[in-house]
Amino acid sequence: MSLLPQAITAAVLVTLTICVQSAGMAVLIHWGRFRFAHGMHRLRPLRSTALMIRFTSLMIGLHLMQIALWAGIYRWRCFPSWESAFYFSMTSYSTVGYGDLVPPPMWRMLGPLESVTGVLMCGLSVGLLFAIVTRLVGRQETQISSDPDMPPVS
Repeated sequence: MSLLPQAITAAVLVTLTICVQSAGMAVLIHWGRFRFAHGMHRLRPLRSTALMIRFTSLMIGLHLMQIALWAGIYRWRCFPSWESAFYFSMTSYSTVGYGDLVPPPMWRMLGPLESVTGVLMCGLSVGLLFAIVTRLVGRQETQISSDPDMPPVS
């Protein structure tokens, strides 16, 4: 049995996953820059919280799109239902990997590859969320240090 169909499918899935993540992050970065540049002069805790909730929710949406992409292949090649395909994809992407569903032998390589890809994509998301928090904290420190009514922080 040839590994070529599995290898081609894997390469296409990884490439599409990276494209979805990169495009989604580019949109979020553009939107974030716009939000920081316009109207974020006095960011209050509630607004910072709302901003982080939006970014995190959109990141989760990005990951669900990627999981659905892999699930589409699993549904086509491995599992009889969308529920099974999406469940397997989600447990693989998140590295939970319960093992209660197993793809046919020819397609087993996809699960671990999806796990590695999922870890990398989650790492990119965490990096962007960390950059946003860093920006929010930096902005807050700048606001505090430039406010003449605030006592100096020691």
